[in-house]
Amino acid sequence: MNTIQTVGIIGAGTMGNGIAQACATSGVRVVMVDIAQPAVDKGLAAVAGSLDRLIKKDKLTAEQKAAALALIQGSTNYDDLKQAQLVIEAATENEDLKFKILKQVDALLAPEVIVATNTSSISITKLAAATGRADRFVGMHFFNPVPMMALVEIIRGLQTSDATHDAVKDLAERLGKTPITVKNSPGFVVNRILVPMINEAFFVLAEGTASAEDIDAGMKLGCNQPIGPLALADMIGLDVCLAVMEVYLKEFGDSKYRPCPLLREMVAAGRLGRKTGSGVYTY
Repeated sequence: MNTIQTVGIIGAGTMGNGIAQACATSGVRVVMVDIAQPAVDKGLAAVAGSLDRLIKKDKLTAEQKAAALALIQGSTNYDDLKQAQLVIEAATENEDLKFKILKQVDALLAPEVIVATNTSSISITKLAAATGRADRFVGMHFFNPVPMMALVEIIRGLQTSDATHDAVKDLAERLGKTPITVKNSPGFVVNRILVPMINEAFFVLAEGTASAEDIDAGMKLGCNQPIGPLALADMIGLDVCLAVMEVYLKEFGDSKYRPCPLLREMVAAGRLGRKTGSGVYTY
């Protein structure tokens, strides 16, 4: 398996530009594609801004910033992805959209190119089956913010080959990340444990066992978590937490994944967390 020198990224949003930055600062060339030029420009500006913050903290020099930005090519043309040995799809978490994009790039890329998806919830096996390269298809789940978070979940679909797994694992390590290997299963590892914990915190709150502040303080101080589960839910978005729990309930058919009625109620009220100015807490 050839070492991956150039990575194609589909989507210049938060995850896409974060992955682009992680690659470029590690000396890996990037082609970042989005549907419209303003989206590409916004993605490139986000990388530049993020690198500037690292310079302010003395974690990067101006020369290193320039070198990293020189490795990122922004584009609105899928044909530019042909120079990559790995293409990572980092579009919005929407199954139909991902299927459409994957079919499009599958037809375009040379047979040996590996395709990865940055999904956090959609079945890798199912997405792989939509392509003609199921053995060269894999999940690479980066965590937000990508430049700061050390973890990458590498998710093997039923069809993913050992060579494909090893090539993306090698790349993740070159990016300074710690990869963990996961079998395809709803929520993979981290979200499978995290989101039900957040849901349970809502049950504890709804039952009046303790206040939101005390629940969060308890988990921070008692379990060494940097942020309490309810504050984290506000950060993720209560609508996202609810949607994830509904996927688990449907996919596993196990009642332990039923969403807390208080969580449903708050989403129905439009109190989704930080993005709406109020959730469990007011912002």
